[in-house]
Amino acid sequence: MLPRSIIVSWILAVCCFRLLKFAEAQAKVPQEEENALRQIVTTMGATNWSFNADTCEVQTVTPSPPSASEGYVECNCNYRNNTVCHVTKIVIKSYNLPGVLPPELVQLPYLEFIDFAYNLLTGTIPIEWASTRLNSISVLVNRLSGEIPRDLGNMTNLTYLNLEANQFSGAIPSELGKLINLKTLILSANQLTGKLPISFSRLTNLNDFRISDNILSGPIPDLIQNWKQLTRLEMHASGLEGPIPSQISLLTTLTDLRISDIKGPPQEFPMLRSSTGLITLVLRNCNISGNIPAYIWRLRLLQMLDVSFNKLVGEISRDIARNLKVVFVTGNMLSGNIPDTILKDGSSIDLSYNNFTLQRPEQPACQQNMNRNVNLFKSSLTSNTRQRMLPCTKDVACPRYQCSLHVNCGGNDLTVEESNRRVIYQGDVYGDSAKYFSSSNWGFTGTGDFMDEPNYQNSRPIRPTITTNLSDLYSTARLNPLSLTYFHYCLEDGSYNVSLHFAEILFTNDNTYYSLGRRMFDIYIQEKLVWKDFNIEDEAQGAQRPVIKHFNVTVTDNSLEIRFYWASRGTTRIPNRGDYGSLVSAISVNPNFKICSNGSKKNVTAYIIVGVLSAFAIFMILGILWWKVYLKGRKQARNGFEGLELQTVAFSLKQIKAATNNFDATNKIGEGGFGSVYKGQLSDGTVIAVKQLSSRSRQGNREFLNEIGMISCLQHPNLVKLYGCCIEGDQLLVVYEYMENNSLAHVLFNSEGSQLMLDWPTRFKICIGIARGLAFLHDESRLKIVHRDIKATNVLLDSDLNPKISDFGLARLNEDEKTHISTKVAGTIGYMAPEYALWGYLTDKADVYSFGVVALEIVSGKSNNNYMPSHNFICLLDWASHLQESKNVDELVDPRLGSQVNKEEVGRMVKVALLCTNITPSIRPTMSEVVQMLEGQMAIPDVIPEGSTYTDDMRFRTMKDFHRQRQNGSSSGSQTQNSTTIQTDAGFTSSTTDLYEITRDTLSY
Repeated sequence: MLPRSIIVSWILAVCCFRLLKFAEAQAKVPQEEENALRQIVTTMGATNWSFNADTCEVQTVTPSPPSASEGYVECNCNYRNNTVCHVTKIVIKSYNLPGVLPPELVQLPYLEFIDFAYNLLTGTIPIEWASTRLNSISVLVNRLSGEIPRDLGNMTNLTYLNLEANQFSGAIPSELGKLINLKTLILSANQLTGKLPISFSRLTNLNDFRISDNILSGPIPDLIQNWKQLTRLEMHASGLEGPIPSQISLLTTLTDLRISDIKGPPQEFPMLRSSTGLITLVLRNCNISGNIPAYIWRLRLLQMLDVSFNKLVGEISRDIARNLKVVFVTGNMLSGNIPDTILKDGSSIDLSYNNFTLQRPEQPACQQNMNRNVNLFKSSLTSNTRQRMLPCTKDVACPRYQCSLHVNCGGNDLTVEESNRRVIYQGDVYGDSAKYFSSSNWGFTGTGDFMDEPNYQNSRPIRPTITTNLSDLYSTARLNPLSLTYFHYCLEDGSYNVSLHFAEILFTNDNTYYSLGRRMFDIYIQEKLVWKDFNIEDEAQGAQRPVIKHFNVTVTDNSLEIRFYWASRGTTRIPNRGDYGSLVSAISVNPNFKICSNGSKKNVTAYIIVGVLSAFAIFMILGILWWKVYLKGRKQARNGFEGLELQTVAFSLKQIKAATNNFDATNKIGEGGFGSVYKGQLSDGTVIAVKQLSSRSRQGNREFLNEIGMISCLQHPNLVKLYGCCIEGDQLLVVYEYMENNSLAHVLFNSEGSQLMLDWPTRFKICIGIARGLAFLHDESRLKIVHRDIKATNVLLDSDLNPKISDFGLARLNEDEKTHISTKVAGTIGYMAPEYALWGYLTDKADVYSFGVVALEIVSGKSNNNYMPSHNFICLLDWASHLQESKNVDELVDPRLGSQVNKEEVGRMVKVALLCTNITPSIRPTMSEVVQMLEGQMAIPDVIPEGSTYTDDMRFRTMKDFHRQRQNGSSSGSQTQNSTTIQTDAGFTSSTTDLYEITRDTLSY
């Protein structure tokens, strides 16, 4: 039997416990805090909120929260003998709330922690928060904008501040340096500018600092040496420049160091010998040269080393620590043997794009079916391209040479209808995530790791995050965290059109935080950068929409290489952590020189012969039809179209009338000597431009046949695209893609009619685009073509202001075996080369001359024909020649540009333009050389400019006649419409009629 004292004590304890529980049950949140909570969630955009003040629990939030959302409130009830609870923590995460950050937080005096991540909140951080007791703030992934408030510097209790993935801009306020208790500061994925404030040297308690993907400036500051407690430092594409300061060696507590994609002078490998706790080390694309220090390989805790895309040399050490299993050294100049000590079980090793000793099938690095991934693509330096691509394959040979490639990235084999034929896009999901080698002589190889995401490594196939209307081709894609290369090693040599298909299927256009994702990456073709910071959503004008980008590529060694590189730009946590990198839906490669039918070399030759004979037959037909037009007149010629089969899509007159509303006058966007141009829309929604040949034009039939025959054979991003034609009754119609921004002439010269003002980067881009288009016509297309009428009127601008050369009615074939063509002169005075205008001597250098004139017009914003600064100069070209000689090129620049020009680019462009317009054709560069000169890849020869004061320059002879006739009233015009006929010295008649006189909304096709 228990003693009475023990029984009494037990009874008292039970009673006291029940009293405490009763008191705790009676504890509740004060009414003013309950009201404040209701105001807070209303401000954030929740339309209905239910909070139980007795239990301190959230019961209802409307709209209904997404499945992954997280919302709760925590209270501390240790006040007034456990009778009062105060709100200390609020988490409203992943609710897609569209409101603003609530200033009402100030009404919760005991609040310490808020997490409002993954919403759609706008505005900025309320200054009222500066008076709160908050020690932790997360607004990760929202739409907050403007400058970071300086008042945040007064929140000295803060230990955690996360502003990642918003739209904050401007300089980082120096006042944040007063947050001396701060342990974590995350500012990544914003638009912050300027330098890191010097005051940050006082943040001596920092453990974690991240500032990736911003547009900061200046060097990485030495002040980081004060962050002695730092364990994680992340600076991916921050805008800060190298070199990495030597004081980084003082950060001995680092476990995670990530710096990448910084500009700056070459530097040695930073000293990290004292950072013995490093687990993750990323020093990617930092312009580091020299050797990788031997101690790096021996760091005992190091698990991941990424030093890709630097200029590192030397060999990999054989002494490698046990834990190091993820190594990326791609894109360096490392050499020697590959040590077998690096080939651990479960390892991921990327040695691609280096100079290692060529690996043979029997060597350890080439062993298959091992529990490791080793990327050896182009890892050795050998002259055999196929051996570089496939180092572990013995005696690589091509059983046949192919002339096309179609890949469904991230998906299975897929049959697609294209241009009335069935095309099989081969899938790439039949290998592992890092590489795939198809039996059809192509494959892909990837490198990288989705950092902080344990489930994915290398590339991975993905599908849309929501239900979409995308076709099957765009419903899958391949996502890669660093570098992804597709290659083909058995292609016929020649010119190809590479079409890259994209659709942003991870982000959305809806009212969820999925719409806040941002992705940019670089595109390389044949190891040449063709697009920097490519943004799928910008190009497709939204997420979940397809977009195709075309590139002209020359294959010279039977191999093609397309690489996508993620340069650390964009969000990394939308929709989820690790969702970032390059993304591609499909790849199609088609030849410009033939209709593709894969086969052996013998068959290839046969196809080429058939193609040449077919082309000859077509042009014979065109020649005969033109002769009929010439002899029998327009009516007979029109009848001659009966039974003609052209290699393009044939539209019916009914389709065209429906598209243009029966050629309604309100749809007319241009009119000229050969007819009118109408805007239309096909039944599938495609917007088109229709050129209707005029019954008054004696040359209409010839121009129609010539244009269809020429442009139907050509495809290039800088050539206007032909959709088809219509020959029905007395109608001759040509159907083109519609150009939203009119012609270059309209934008440059028609200041009243055009709402556009081209800035200098856009003008420079347009100039290079025109040059690329002409280089394709002259050098890269199987049919070498001279356009004969290059001028600003015949350069159209699409919605992104990309230039496209149009109007091939005067184009002529340029036969390689002939030094020149003697032909009847046709073109526009002021743009025609003198040897052509005067004597009918035609080569591709005539187009080079015309391009030079257009380049000067782009710089000056003035028309060559209509600008006479004084009686001393006959035209813009004459004036530019004198300005170049007197070193006053700045006077040539369009005054509307103000000071917002790149003087180095202006000087380069003017020098190239004057070289192109040299009176001697042999001195003029080829258009391929022009592209290299404009891009700074080739030196520009010094040629003395030739102005009319020093010689009776033949370049200006026809211009003088032209101006004389205008003054005599024999011609009339404006900057965009001129019409006159002159007799040249060679006895040729030269029409200078612009094919389409530009009105307010005119396009010239």
